[in-house]
Amino acid sequence: MSQTELPPSVPTAPPPLETSSPPTVNAWLVIVLLIAVAAVLVRNTGVWRWMAQTSSTLPRTIQPRGDLAGDEKSTIDLFKVASPSVVHITSLSERAVNRFTTNSLQIPEGTGSGFVWDEAGHIVTNYHVIASGNAAMVTLSDNTSLTAKLVGVEPDKDLAVLKVEAPIGTLRPIPVGTSADLQVGQRVFAIGNPFGLDQTLTTGIISGLGREIPSEQGLRTIDGVIQIDAAVNPGNSGGPLLDSAGRLIGVNTAIVSPSGGYAGIGFAVPVDTINEIVPLLIRDGRIERAGLGISLLSNEQAAVLGVTSGAVVWKVGEASAAAAAGILPMHKPAGVWRFEVILSIDGREIRRREDVAKALDGRKVGEKVAVTVLRDGKQETVSITLQSLSQPTR
Repeated sequence: MSQTELPPSVPTAPPPLETSSPPTVNAWLVIVLLIAVAAVLVRNTGVWRWMAQTSSTLPRTIQPRGDLAGDEKSTIDLFKVASPSVVHITSLSERAVNRFTTNSLQIPEGTGSGFVWDEAGHIVTNYHVIASGNAAMVTLSDNTSLTAKLVGVEPDKDLAVLKVEAPIGTLRPIPVGTSADLQVGQRVFAIGNPFGLDQTLTTGIISGLGREIPSEQGLRTIDGVIQIDAAVNPGNSGGPLLDSAGRLIGVNTAIVSPSGGYAGIGFAVPVDTINEIVPLLIRDGRIERAGLGISLLSNEQAAVLGVTSGAVVWKVGEASAAAAAGILPMHKPAGVWRFEVILSIDGREIRRREDVAKALDGRKVGEKVAVTVLRDGKQETVSITLQSLSQPTR
């Protein structure tokens, strides 16, 4: 049979459409394996670390701080008010360049702190801060440096007064408080220049009151000293100690430290002493100190002689008040030392050399005191009219 052909106008049936079937389990395994391999490649090639490092170099989001605590605000305010009154002091020595010229060099001898006492330009500091030089430079809180002249010193209280010439309105005197009502545990603030780091604030508490420390020259003691645990270091000397009201209550003077650095025990001369001494130094340039006109053996020397209580008279000035009252110096007739021992002054017992100065502290020239001495094994009391021991400093 012959096959008949359809007419050209009749289309043939289209081929069946291909439909996609879901991936099989094996296909999923291949996909997961490819992802794992890619991750390993990224990590091992450093791309992962690069991405982590890139995110670490971006600034972190800043968290809001919130308000400052009340005690922080008061400390900040105290520093803002008090710090303009604190100065940096450099002690200088003027030395000739050579013997062929009158030119001189100013050599720094040491540094310390101080504070503005009044608008006239008087600056208060420790005596030992300026003792090693013959000139001083005062740097104000705004870094203005001014040449200072010496007004007066009181080594027995480790105090000195300088004066600078500054434009009116430049100097801000420090507020003055009192040390009579201080209590152990009160908060204190010290501002100074430890190790040359100017305008440094440290805080602490009063650790003790009524302490006694030797004066700069070692012949007398400074009484009523304030003990603190606020950090004070070399360079803090002469700087102010403040109470929580920002008032001056002392001058930072000394530390106890085996290493020479901060060890938690500092001492400050009380402000009541400062407020008594400084006006006298400004007025007279010196403190007129009354005394007997004698020199005493040290306590160690007295102990060698067998004296364990009392002050042994060593030398007596020829025209002194003590000589006029018949007090004799140490002497050695017939090869045996003879000496007199002061046992009391106006009824106040004398146990050691320093007690003599304490008994006469605050007494006036021309006053009479009753001095009891041990002489040739017997006690005798003589009346002595006190004489002036002080010399002007300007």
